[in-house]
Amino acid sequence: MVSHRRRHAVLTALALYTFAALFIGYFGMNAFSGDHGLRAQQDLEQQLAAMKEQVAVLKAERGLWERRVALLRSDRIDPDMLDERARAVLGLTDPRDLTLLLRPQ
Repeated sequence: MVSHRRRHAVLTALALYTFAALFIGYFGMNAFSGDHGLRAQQDLEQQLAAMKEQVAVLKAERGLWERRVALLRSDRIDPDMLDERARAVLGLTDPRDLTLLLRPQ
């Protein structure tokens, strides 16, 4: 009888330690590789860095377009910009212009 109780106590303790180890291991793995874990945090930081670079490029492009649009405003039209756009849209040239025809290579 005494050995049966002792075996039962040892098995119970072993089962509790095993359960605790599995419980801690489960949450440890989720903390590392889960949806909100350390790996997900690294992925989010990489996406944030890529998006910041993309925002910087888009801001530069927007600044370029804002400067070009400012040159076309009715209160201060740049004659060279107006001439360039008119030629591009209409496909016309001035008779005094020198036209060079290049062969495609």
